[in-house]
Amino acid sequence: MTQALTEQPNTLLEVFPRKLEELRRNGLYRSFFPCSHLAAERGHATHGAEKVQVWCSNDYLGLSQHPELVRAQIESTVEHGTGSGGSRNIAGTSATHVELETRLAAWHGKERALIFSSGYVANFETLSTLISAIPDIVVFSDARNHRSLIEGILRTGCRKHVFPHNDLDALERALAEYGDDHPKLIVFESVYSMDGDVSPVGAICDLADRYNALTFVDETHAIGTIGPTGAGVCEELGEHRPTFVQGVFGKAVGTVGGYVAGPDGALDYVRSHAPGFIFTTALPQSSMDATLKGLDLVQEGDALRRRLMDNVRYLKGALRAAGIDFIDAESHLVPVMVPGAERVRRVSRRLLEEHGIYVTPINFPSVPRGTERFRVTVPPYRTPEQIDDFVAALRKSLAPE
Repeated sequence: MTQALTEQPNTLLEVFPRKLEELRRNGLYRSFFPCSHLAAERGHATHGAEKVQVWCSNDYLGLSQHPELVRAQIESTVEHGTGSGGSRNIAGTSATHVELETRLAAWHGKERALIFSSGYVANFETLSTLISAIPDIVVFSDARNHRSLIEGILRTGCRKHVFPHNDLDALERALAEYGDDHPKLIVFESVYSMDGDVSPVGAICDLADRYNALTFVDETHAIGTIGPTGAGVCEELGEHRPTFVQGVFGKAVGTVGGYVAGPDGALDYVRSHAPGFIFTTALPQSSMDATLKGLDLVQEGDALRRRLMDNVRYLKGALRAAGIDFIDAESHLVPVMVPGAERVRRVSRRLLEEHGIYVTPINFPSVPRGTERFRVTVPPYRTPEQIDDFVAALRKSLAPE
């Protein structure tokens, strides 16, 4: 009996090497690239003994190494320590958590905000909890929504319609299948990270009004980068109708965590029922204090956003002059097209090995096969000379060997 018990796990575990080998054969195996970012040289990191330039970071404004954020986190760590000591309801709610949630709610013109450990958790936990609470609700989800949104919807087993990306006619046809009194929720993003395109937020809200639907908009890639005070596409448009607005700290704000802003009662319900909120350790107060400083810098003026978009325009001009294919999107994201799973990996290796430049290859399932790419970012600290050197290196690396 003892021998059988010890042998069984070994047999069961054999499935994993086989599945990993299948991923490798299909070119889908993910390899991590260890890089330690350098606060003193923004845009650079150490990789082993080498120093490399990083051109694919989501740190859109370069705030994660900003001296004021670094100082705020160090000072708070000295005063409060390195961890929160528990979940939000077990000694993990600091004064900074409360202040930050109050500021976030006001920023988005909502009654309440709730902080989560990441943007993924914010989406998954909020959606799955809200949807489960409303009997017979139907969810309408954009086909290119982030996996966190998709999984939050799937978790509930609710009835759903996945409409083609930004297709308002298809969305309206799906909404029209249900009466005005039937509960509905439209889930979409403001900026889609793989193509860098922006959704028609106002038109979607018009449909929501017409068909009596709630709305949940993920502003992850717009927070800090779009809007007069960086509150996202909704702020840029003066659009206050979305029921729920999700955002993150781990990109343009420069720290870690995510949040959802919306009606007080609904988010108080999420606070009281979402397992991923209740049963997890709260983010440290030092991280939240750094986030407050990042929010200060994002809100105090648009100089960083202007420099970011100046760099985007410069990069696009340089790519165009070099004959390099890219998606000319509305946002700060610049997808450079390198079709072919093996080709995009090969070009990435050449950039790293020959030029000390790191850009991660993006392939299926993040994007459809045949549309592989790099997603290039150019934070405000990038200089025209650096951009020119990057484009020259990219052109050489794209050339046949």
